[in-house]
Amino acid sequence: MSVDTLKQPADTPKSTELIRLEQVTKRFGDNTVLDHLDFSVQPGKHVTLIGPSGSGKTTILRLLMTLTKPDEGTITVDGQQLFPAPEKQVREVRKKIGMVFQQFNLFPNMSVLRNLTEAPVTVLGLSKDEAEERARELLDLVGLADKCDAKPSRLSGGQQQRVAIARALAMRPQILLLDEVTSALDPELVAGVLDVLRDIARTTDITMLCVTHEMNFARDISDQVLMFDAGRVIEAGPPEQIFGSPEQERTREFLSAVL
Repeated sequence: MSVDTLKQPADTPKSTELIRLEQVTKRFGDNTVLDHLDFSVQPGKHVTLIGPSGSGKTTILRLLMTLTKPDEGTITVDGQQLFPAPEKQVREVRKKIGMVFQQFNLFPNMSVLRNLTEAPVTVLGLSKDEAEERARELLDLVGLADKCDAKPSRLSGGQQQRVAIARALAMRPQILLLDEVTSALDPELVAGVLDVLRDIARTTDITMLCVTHEMNFARDISDQVLMFDAGRVIEAGPPEQIFGSPEQERTREFLSAVL
C-alpha cells in the first residue's frame, strides 16, 4: 500500500502542539478522575499513557472523542478549541480524530468494505468509488484484502480489530486514539494486531495517543510515555527512561507489577 494514502495533506498547518489539555478536570460523582491535568502532544508523535486502572487514561481519549465533557479546563486540537466550543466547531475538529476501541464496534449488518466506506461517504462527502478504493488499500494494509465482502461475524476477534483500525484510518485522521485495542483478544491474536499498529507508526505521520497494558508495544512505538496515577501525570519521558530508569517510586511499583 502507498504510504501516501495515510499522509496528511500538504497544507495541514504545522504547530508545536497538535493536542493540548489545560487544567482539565473530570469528575464522576465524588470521584475525580482527572485532576487539573495539563499535557500536550506534538504533531506526528506517538504518546503512550500507562498507569493503573482508574487513573484517567481512557477518560482522556473519551474527552478527545467528545464522548464525555470535562467539568473544567480547555481542550485544543490543531489550534482549534474542542471544549468549550460551539457544536459546529466541535464537529469539524472531531473529523481530525479517529479512535479504535477495546470492543470492535463494527456494524454487524454491513460487509467489511461498507464498514470502511460508510463514514467517508456520509461525513467526508467522498464518492463511493473513491471511498472503496481507499478502503481496499487499507484492508490490504491490515492484511484483510480478501475479506471485503465478509460480515464481521465471520471474522476472528483479531481480524475484526484490524478492520476497526482500517475503518478509523479511512477517515484520514490527523490523530489516532487507541484504547486498549488488544484487551478483548485471545492472547494468540494480539501479536497480529500490534504488528499492524507498529507498521502504521513506522510508515505514516499520524499522531498516535495510545492507552495500553502491552509494555513491550509501548516501548517499541512510543516517542514519549506518560505515567498516570490518580488523574495526574506523575512522570513523563522517552520509553528508554520510563522503562529503564524511572524516577518515581510509583512508576517503579507499577512497572514491576505489570512486567
